[in-house]
Amino acid sequence: MTVGRPVHSVAGVQIGKAGIPVSHISQAYPDRVEVRGRDLTGDVMGRLGFTEYFHLLLTGEEPTEEQRYFLDLLLVAIAEHGMMPTNVAARMTLAADPESLQGAVAAGILGCGPVILGTAEHCARLLASAQQRVAAGADPAAAAAEAVREAGDRVPGFGHPVHKPVDPRAERILELAYEREVSGPHVLLARATRDAVAEAHGKPLTMNVSMPIAAVMLDLGFPAAAVKAVPILARTAGLLAHLAEEQQEPIGFLMAGKAEEAIEYERP
Repeated sequence: MTVGRPVHSVAGVQIGKAGIPVSHISQAYPDRVEVRGRDLTGDVMGRLGFTEYFHLLLTGEEPTEEQRYFLDLLLVAIAEHGMMPTNVAARMTLAADPESLQGAVAAGILGCGPVILGTAEHCARLLASAQQRVAAGADPAAAAAEAVREAGDRVPGFGHPVHKPVDPRAERILELAYEREVSGPHVLLARATRDAVAEAHGKPLTMNVSMPIAAVMLDLGFPAAAVKAVPILARTAGLLAHLAEEQQEPIGFLMAGKAEEAIEYERP
């Protein structure tokens, strides 16, 4: 009997499109573990650092030196940003269930949406779309302006509640991309988009860290779909740091108490 991939169905009707029942990531055997076609203990361990290994897992290829450098840079840039709601949620979860470290991490990650974690994935889509226009013959400035018009009032990658007039993380990423000569068409479009946003709004808006993350990753050959993985992995490291501190110096219930004090109850 052949054991196949389970197919979810309702009343005999298949839900969704069935894919090929194959994975190219990893397989464990009695005497070894193979990852992306490489022997984990015989080849990968001791040779690749975690950033390189993450790239291998994510893309199936080992990174070039510039891909490794900038992937590492971006992970560092986005890992920690203070007592954000994601960190608060994780700390309060751990306070309520001290044995559930994984649950507290999950609580923080579940809150990592575009408002808190940034819009790098949306920025990547915007830049990729604009680059298609450039490839078809449009001027980068015109392509950026069209992308801004399509986005309307909510252009991803612009505005920040703390960093004004510039986001220092964004500026440093662009600076290093220029210094190491990896600035390509997507970084050019990111700069053109900044100008188009300023013109559309009648004033400059802060380009936040999400836009350079997307631009540099695209210029280094990462697929747009992979961009969001970087902030998620990076913020996981930050969450673990907060939770390690919470275990030693708990403030989760203090934050919960302050939240209750801040909210006034009104009878309906």
